[in-house]
Amino acid sequence: MARKWVYLFTEGNTSMKNLLGGKGANLAEMTNLGLPVPQGFTITTEACTQYYDDGEKINDEIMDQIMEHITKMEEITGKKFGDKENPLLVSVRSGARASMPGMMDTILNLGLNDEVVEVLAAKSGNPRWAWDCYRRFIQMFSDVVMEVGKKFFEELIDKMKEEKGITEDVDLTAEDLKELAKQFKAEYKEKIGADFPADPKVQLMEAIKAVFRSWNNPRANVYRRDNDIPYSWGTAVNVQMMAFGNMGETSGTGVAFTRDPATGERHLMGEFLMNAQGEDVVAGIRTPQKIDQLKEVMPEAYEQFVGICNKLEDHYRDMQDMEFTIEDRTLYMLQTRNGKRTAKAALKIACDLVDEGMITEEKAVKMIDPRNLDTLLHPQFDTDALKKTEPVGKALAASPGAACGKIVFTADDAKAWHERGEKVVLVRLETSPEDIEGMKAAQGILTVRGGMTSHAAVVARGMGTCCVSGCSEITMDEENKKFVLSGKEYHEGDFLSLDGSTGKIYDGIIPTVDAAIIGEFGRIMSWADKYRRLKVRTNADTPADARKARELGAEGIGLCRTEHMFFEGDRIDAFREMICSDTVEEREAALEKILPVQQDDFEKLYEALEGNPVTIRFLDPPLHEFVPTEEDDIKKLADTQGKTVAQIKSIIDSLHEFNPMMGHRGCRLTVTYPEIAKMQTKAVIRAAINVQKAHSDWNVCPEIMIPLICDEKELKFVKKIVVETADAEIAAAGSSLKYEVGTMIEIPRACLTADDIAKEAEFFCFGTNDLTQMTYGFSRDDAGKFLNAYYDTKIFENDPFAKLDQTGVGKLMETAIKLGKGVRPEMHVGICGEHGGDPSSVEFCHKIGLDYVSCSPFRVPIAKLAAAQAALNN
Repeated sequence: MARKWVYLFTEGNTSMKNLLGGKGANLAEMTNLGLPVPQGFTITTEACTQYYDDGEKINDEIMDQIMEHITKMEEITGKKFGDKENPLLVSVRSGARASMPGMMDTILNLGLNDEVVEVLAAKSGNPRWAWDCYRRFIQMFSDVVMEVGKKFFEELIDKMKEEKGITEDVDLTAEDLKELAKQFKAEYKEKIGADFPADPKVQLMEAIKAVFRSWNNPRANVYRRDNDIPYSWGTAVNVQMMAFGNMGETSGTGVAFTRDPATGERHLMGEFLMNAQGEDVVAGIRTPQKIDQLKEVMPEAYEQFVGICNKLEDHYRDMQDMEFTIEDRTLYMLQTRNGKRTAKAALKIACDLVDEGMITEEKAVKMIDPRNLDTLLHPQFDTDALKKTEPVGKALAASPGAACGKIVFTADDAKAWHERGEKVVLVRLETSPEDIEGMKAAQGILTVRGGMTSHAAVVARGMGTCCVSGCSEITMDEENKKFVLSGKEYHEGDFLSLDGSTGKIYDGIIPTVDAAIIGEFGRIMSWADKYRRLKVRTNADTPADARKARELGAEGIGLCRTEHMFFEGDRIDAFREMICSDTVEEREAALEKILPVQQDDFEKLYEALEGNPVTIRFLDPPLHEFVPTEEDDIKKLADTQGKTVAQIKSIIDSLHEFNPMMGHRGCRLTVTYPEIAKMQTKAVIRAAINVQKAHSDWNVCPEIMIPLICDEKELKFVKKIVVETADAEIAAAGSSLKYEVGTMIEIPRACLTADDIAKEAEFFCFGTNDLTQMTYGFSRDDAGKFLNAYYDTKIFENDPFAKLDQTGVGKLMETAIKLGKGVRPEMHVGICGEHGGDPSSVEFCHKIGLDYVSCSPFRVPIAKLAAAQAALNN
């Protein structure tokens, strides 16, 4: 039997999301619930994948099923494509498994041509509406299907409005719109070199292909990479009978949420426009009315809509984001989905749903995207500073957070300035999906047009970026990169501060304060702690970082990079003396100067961790990273050492390496200069003895981690130096301090010989940054030069340095755990690369049996929530 590629809305349900996409599955579910849904059919995600497999062609089997379903749809609706009596018009929309707002393309009013438009005008007695639909269709089809830019058509509309002396599209007459349709078709012919297609079935097939193609457009590719959506999923296509919101003042269209997506408050929130089509609300071209005002405009439709909202939220047990159209006082539902929300709203909604008895604690923990917590962990504006500062403007608080930076006017500038280390605020008339990379690079986004459901607002909320939208007080001059607000002219590079929680705009820079885990955040974290198995530690090199991580719930330090401590104050001078010494005695004398300050650092770290485990990695980078580069510093070092500048330069040159990442670093430094490890061991052990004395109720047990081991004999050599030094210190102090010596696993050979290495190592910790570099043979610092080409050609779907490669690097990790624990079952195993804070990598670490993950302080709550979800999902 042939495979089923196409489903009527009556044949699906919400559990078929993988096949029908989110939109198709929910349209089917709403149909099953008996809600007023214009009927249609869904072409599956598998058909999209097949389209790409067949070289971007729709094969005959899929084509036949589409044609068969057009006939079925004509029977259901009683209308026919291209008919002179009762013509059928449809919308064509994409819908992937995961919601991707604004990322893919939509076409409305498909089925119109020069004859059908006349039939509609005559039958409806409303020629203005018929021609408005036609000019919109030509514009959308040209833009989405044939890639003739929207702007050419916008310019024609603006020119006509100027000639007529009007400002709003709705003031254009039927004759004006008829003339525009003619101009649009001429524009199409000029750009494409062929006439606008008149056959509705040809229009439909071209539109379906365009939706499939949009799955692979640059903005969709960027969005997928950022949101862990695999390319292989494909998108479904929904073909649905049109409901018209642009038939006059008894028609309209809108978007609404069952709860506030910015705060999580339980009240209906949304916007609508009378005499408009769906795109008008989200495009931000006209400023919409609040949903509550629909009560006055059309009370029956409003009452019916509120009833449907309650029914949908009860059914899905989550906040819903819905699109609706009212056609001549009749309400139609066009979409529902679990709404995108800010992190703050996500926590409140999850807790409220538990309190309302709608969901369990486990479901609450599972429904929050850990990556979204990021925004809550970042600074907010200092309230005292805000009280003293008058805002220069106020608009819609579209996405919360505090943003402060230099003004830029284009997405490309935002990206370029960000790459050179500048913090920027992107100011636009309105944003469009092409701006996605600039929006990502900006601290915050300010738009002149658009509401709470505009592209800027929806995308900013999804990315956790602060956004203030619809600031119509701004007089914008994009071409000359300037705008006027409250009588002041702002130029590119001027500082601006945005408060996305209140919608207020401030001149200049406003100080910020750190976030804290309280309220709903605290509740969700306490539930996460209840269900997770993985411990979460932090990577911290300073007491301040360690304290912040403890506040955010870290259960230890998984990585303290001791080399970062060498760069402070005058320690670097002593370390440079050590590097330039000629004898062991000179080296020891120089290191003796560093010992007390390094010991003091460790004492502060142990204090901050209050008896929780602390893993200290011994010196890792190659020595050339510590030597001076400035002439003055070289001269100073020469004078200290009693050498000439030439001699020092010669030493510096001798440290140069062709491939330092694989050069004289890590444990190899201890093999050549054992005195470095001796000094570091003394500092670690003396600090631990002192802190244990001061806090007898704590259990201070330092974990000394030797980096870059590739062979058991290498670790045995280094460990002997550490153990002899440590045992002598403990004996001299009359202490009973316990300590462990383990290794960082970051070389593939170490993974493959982990059973031998485990004879010496008391714990393993995966350094997945270097392990990824060594496994792929990529330099992390240079991979940026070619990775984009790898994404474009679909060789890679994401950056292996940001998201753990579970197939290759993961297999090495699994091998190392199995071999290591086979020899030493009680050994603890963790991860301390950047991957420790990435949710999908945390889930993998849970599955392969790691004991803990370690990540940067601000990612600790993200890792804890991801660990709880991993435990609940597996």
